[in-house]
Amino acid sequence: MEDWWHIGLRSLAAVAVLFTIARLLGKKQISQLSFFEYITGIVIGELAGFISTELEAHFIHGLTAMLVWFVVPLFLEYLTLKSKRLRDVLEGKGTVFIRHGKVLEENLRKERFSSDELMEELRAKKVFRLADVEFAMLEASGELSILTKEEARMLKPEDAGAADECTPQAVIMDGQLMDDGLCSLGMTREWLFGELDKQGLTVQDVFLAQIDAKGKLYVDLYEDGDKPPVLQAPSGLLTALKQCETYLIAQGQRTDSSYTNGVYAECASMLGDIIRRVENEMDGMRE
Repeated sequence: MEDWWHIGLRSLAAVAVLFTIARLLGKKQISQLSFFEYITGIVIGELAGFISTELEAHFIHGLTAMLVWFVVPLFLEYLTLKSKRLRDVLEGKGTVFIRHGKVLEENLRKERFSSDELMEELRAKKVFRLADVEFAMLEASGELSILTKEEARMLKPEDAGAADECTPQAVIMDGQLMDDGLCSLGMTREWLFGELDKQGLTVQDVFLAQIDAKGKLYVDLYEDGDKPPVLQAPSGLLTALKQCETYLIAQGQRTDSSYTNGVYAECASMLGDIIRRVENEMDGMRE
């Protein structure tokens, strides 16, 4: 019976010490603890359990070990408030995952973060389109902070009162096709290959590709430092523009109003300038 009393008294003393240590160390949430603070908490808890139940161990020795594990982290925490370099060593630094809308695959690998985990974290922040993210950083606490693009933060007129959209689907991850994502959107491999071919890409060039509810394809490449691929002009673009120019000229000739004729002529002239600019751009891309 005497052992029970000893265990009870030692446990009450350990609880009192743990409560005091917890109050003195601050009010950080578990998610805000650094790796060093997390390890310190585990060790102090283990020591408290050890001195509570191991009657052969000297209680004062165990209490001394707990105090050492309390005083040293408290002293280091004070030093980190004064030194940015020490703070980076003990608490770590944030790692940028997305910059200027581009996923930094090397940083993902450094933090052992998969593309699935990245998308999961974005969804937890209520961001379902990778194309909406301008900047994302994994903080030292392990939480992902994101900044969405300005156009994604603005409410578009067509979004007001619009029906719910289906969730954007990843169709390529780590250079591998995701057939489930294609099927859920009613897309085919042939369509995807055609869209990639317009950009001069293959599946192996793509780190992550996503299709939104409107059928828009977003592509993030493995080589973010390279010059982005040149988008080829849609087939028939020049033909359609020239048809519009011809239509405007014809409509201007049919009207009896000189003012209306002048408006049609001005619009046709502006469209002609656009056509010439498109032709020049296409010639430059061919070169």
